[in-house]
Amino acid sequence: MADMNEANGGGAMQVDVNLVRQLAELLDTTQLTEIEVEDGDRKIRVARKAAQVAAAPMHYAAAPAPAAAPAAAAPQVDNAGPSAPSDANAVRSPMVGTVYLAAEPGAKPFASVGQSVAAGDTLLIVEAMKVMNPITAPSAGTVKAVLVENGQPVEFDQPLVVVE
Repeated sequence: MADMNEANGGGAMQVDVNLVRQLAELLDTTQLTEIEVEDGDRKIRVARKAAQVAAAPMHYAAAPAPAAAPAAAAPQVDNAGPSAPSDANAVRSPMVGTVYLAAEPGAKPFASVGQSVAAGDTLLIVEAMKVMNPITAPSAGTVKAVLVENGQPVEFDQPLVVVE
């Protein structure tokens, strides 16, 4: 600790251990790889290694959808009858964040209604704390519904895309 104090100009850095624990728990529950918090001149960064995250971006090259962009307007909520059974096959958000249907503004969506997808194909991205997290198809099938809109905030376990 003495070396740490000398490196900081002699003053001791105050670390909120409970905050660090809460951030570490948040990593586990959201499956994020790192979280960084700044408060004035203090910065706390909690990170962990995740082998699955490194493999996921390889799906970006194979993911462009052949459908036109207007298919993104299709995600409007259907009437209550059909949406309840559809949710059973829905790919759900593993975290709280903002959903993006394409790699960048103006690009074709990763997946659109009627498109066939293979297991592991990127369906959309959920951005959480400036980390882009690709959400992939759990199995091969056809996209039956996109239940979210581009740029929409999403909650943990919220249905995003129905693949049957």
